[in-house]
Amino acid sequence: MAKPDLSSIPDFYKNYVRNVQEEDLIPALINNGNLTIDLIKSIPEASGNYRYAAGKWSIKEVLAHMIDAERIFAYRALRFARNDKTALHGFEENDYAPESNAENRKLYKILDEYNNVRASTVDLFSSLSEEMLNRTGTANGNEMSVYAIGFVIAGHDAHHRKVLNERYLSS
Repeated sequence: MAKPDLSSIPDFYKNYVRNVQEEDLIPALINNGNLTIDLIKSIPEASGNYRYAAGKWSIKEVLAHMIDAERIFAYRALRFARNDKTALHGFEENDYAPESNAENRKLYKILDEYNNVRASTVDLFSSLSEEMLNRTGTANGNEMSVYAIGFVIAGHDAHHRKVLNERYLSS
């Protein structure tokens, strides 16, 4: 299957999908995951609680957010793939970040968690038939296909890697 057409993506998620270079979902998830893993490995533990401005998330909170969001997106994909027609609520990322306990965690443990979550996401999407990937559902008032959610996951990663590189690690 080709990369989803942007006209089928809710506006809020279009920039995430634009961030994905790959045309196929599984390579997109694997490649973006590997890039994120390499980035996390490059961050010194002493920098983990760095914030580029007051009121902004720390590096570890950004990484925890990436993990939380991936879990939530994958859950949505699973529900829709299984033909669950229940409309799902959104989540408020700014409420989740301070509850992530990121400041008390080591970067290598966040890396382990990221690895596990991404492996699970790849396994989930690899297990789905084309029919399942084409199924749609509604979350936070937006209808989206399972396949598109996979690209949102990869693009969300790419977006936050860019933010980390430009705002946190560029000095």
